[in-house]
Amino acid sequence: MLSEAAIRQRVRQVVHRTLGIQPGATRKQRPMVTEQDLKDLPPGSEFRLPPGALVTPLARQTAMDRKIRLLEGDSPPRGAPQSAPPSAASDKKVVAIGADHGGFALKEQLKGLLQEWGYQVVDCGTDSPQSVDYPDFALAVAQLVSQGRAWRGIMIDGAGIGSCMAANKVPGVRAAMCYDVSSALNSREHNDANLLTLGAGLIGPNAARQILKTWLETPFGGGRHARRVEKIMAIERRFSQPAAGQAA
Repeated sequence: MLSEAAIRQRVRQVVHRTLGIQPGATRKQRPMVTEQDLKDLPPGSEFRLPPGALVTPLARQTAMDRKIRLLEGDSPPRGAPQSAPPSAASDKKVVAIGADHGGFALKEQLKGLLQEWGYQVVDCGTDSPQSVDYPDFALAVAQLVSQGRAWRGIMIDGAGIGSCMAANKVPGVRAAMCYDVSSALNSREHNDANLLTLGAGLIGPNAARQILKTWLETPFGGGRHARRVEKIMAIERRFSQPAAGQAA
């Protein structure tokens, strides 16, 4: 079983690999943009991101809901001539994937599929069928999603339930355990799930492939669903903030 120090080192390596940081390189703290930076801006306005900034998933959702345009780097303001869009090769979406020992074999299969489908894959482990604790790897995947370093996350254990519980403890994560195409469709269209958990002991590789493809390709429905998702996130903010009179 991996120690806590080993897990932390594994997560650090995954983050550095995602950011393209070489081992031993000095890394400056990157600025982070959260929903708090955007919530008071007028709808339809623009927000220029600091160089190298990380944008949390909830901040991007807030920008979308309020129709705020996020300007990155040298992006021209609204109304200025637009340059050609980036090539598909430079526009790959990052998907973080992890598993415990029960989901290791399925993880390896799905990782190959993701690469075939054109996604950039960050493998958070585990790296063998040796017994490990699923919360450690669910946390590693969820952190990458929460911090905006992965577009989506996938976590696989025996039943998918425990990993879903663990991932949903991380702010900004909306994990959904899906067991068929219908639940995958609903979790994306209605709940804007950004992390998928699967139970390798409950579904086979073919079903997992169909669920994964549906989940990745289904857009969020917005509208009344956006209002309800915002209420879910409001509950999270309510219980993640220090109570009145307590130290922050």
